[in-house]
Amino acid sequence: MSHGHHRGIDKGLKKDAISFLSNITIAISSTSPAYSIAATLGPIAAFATFSTPSIMVVAFIPMLFIAVACYHLNRADPDCGTTFSWVTRSLGPRAGWIGGWSIIVTNILVMPSLADISGKYTFRLLGVADPSAIDVGIAGVAWIVILTAICYLGITLSARTQQILLMAELTILVIFAAVALVEVYAGTPPAGAQPIAWGWFNPLHISDFGKFTEAMVLAVFIYWGWDSCISVNEETQEPRTTPGRAAVASTVILVALYALVAAAAVSVAGPDLFSKSADDVLAPLGLSVLGPSLGKILVLAVLTSALASTQTSILPAARMALSMAHAGAIPRRFGDVHGRHLSPGFSTLTMGAVSIVWYVGMTILSADVLTDSISALGLVIAFYYGLTGVACVVFYRREILRSASNFLSMGLLPAVGASIMAMLLIKSCFAPGQAATSQISVLGVSGPVIIGAAAVLTGILLMLVAQRQLPVFFRRQREVAVPITPAPRVGPPGAPPGGDAGV
Repeated sequence: MSHGHHRGIDKGLKKDAISFLSNITIAISSTSPAYSIAATLGPIAAFATFSTPSIMVVAFIPMLFIAVACYHLNRADPDCGTTFSWVTRSLGPRAGWIGGWSIIVTNILVMPSLADISGKYTFRLLGVADPSAIDVGIAGVAWIVILTAICYLGITLSARTQQILLMAELTILVIFAAVALVEVYAGTPPAGAQPIAWGWFNPLHISDFGKFTEAMVLAVFIYWGWDSCISVNEETQEPRTTPGRAAVASTVILVALYALVAAAAVSVAGPDLFSKSADDVLAPLGLSVLGPSLGKILVLAVLTSALASTQTSILPAARMALSMAHAGAIPRRFGDVHGRHLSPGFSTLTMGAVSIVWYVGMTILSADVLTDSISALGLVIAFYYGLTGVACVVFYRREILRSASNFLSMGLLPAVGASIMAMLLIKSCFAPGQAATSQISVLGVSGPVIIGAAAVLTGILLMLVAQRQLPVFFRRQREVAVPITPAPRVGPPGAPPGGDAGV
């Protein structure tokens, strides 16, 4: 296998369609800040109380480290299959296959909660306080259909849609935080409100390590999604550098936003926040902080957020399937690119359809599945982020000791990021807190762990089928980064075609 085998294949996606700004937009809106805060601020605060802002800061650290790993891997191999492609090269085809599967699974697992929130908030925006489950379900499915269509119509329309949704969402969140803080410091603070203290940003204030890790697993979910900007690398200007830079930049923007909103929420609501409805903290807070008319804007923020995230769940999953099909790891049909829209047509429609089936199925099965599937998501996310960190260290193993900066950014940071992810994964599988919050429990194993394990086992079974049907992919040899040469434009004599010169 020559080094050029990956890069030589043009998958037919639209080139240079996305700028650096659009790339950051896709990264941030994939994490759906408003929805993530609405869904997890309550549970995190229940574990971390006044140290909630510090959890936001601590959870950012492994994310930044994994983003650095993605930056280096993407420079060597700007493939829309991201983790699948990189892990296949560094750790071998089986690990790569499971890595790719994990990303597809997370994007499908998150759909029920996104569709559910989109449905509920559509009615809330229209002033319907208590819609029936069937109405919410119909609205949720309708939104999946609309957003799948936008993704199908191509990346340019998708990126434009994202910019509009994200601007609305970020503006509203910043207004909320500002108004809340003005109320605490200059207005008549509500009962229980407390001015922000520096101690809130100190994670050492959480004495209980169990509670700390529980809160961390939830916070990992809040940051998850920035890697979507790398899955559109083949459609981005400067595909080797822009997506990686956008990934790092977006995690920094997110930590600032999350710490600000968390501090404002804890400050204005005080201890009251920690026992509030776990499902959604923002709506009641919005009413009390912004009043009924402006409180509507927060509802809009969460709705645009859930919609943006639904769209950015379909985007990377479809591109992952496209890349896996191109590599010969799954059936070729998934590699079809629409002739006019230049989007992964078949994969996009399949993701939309599977999401609808999963959403409807979950809704019929259980209401608690929502909470459980978010916790399960945390497990699968920690797994594939950790795998990506390991892939970086292994792929660059011959480069790591060449300079101090290489050691730090290709070795140490990705390794520490991967270790933190592994620790969270192991800890949360055995966390007593999860069994307590989960309504589903089999032999003392909680719902989230069951869902997460089932997802990975399904992947292993499908991989075994793929191994029999598509043996060529599984014979791939592992690769290592080619040494960096002083002149990146021309490789040294005898360098493999398209080798990693200038990584």
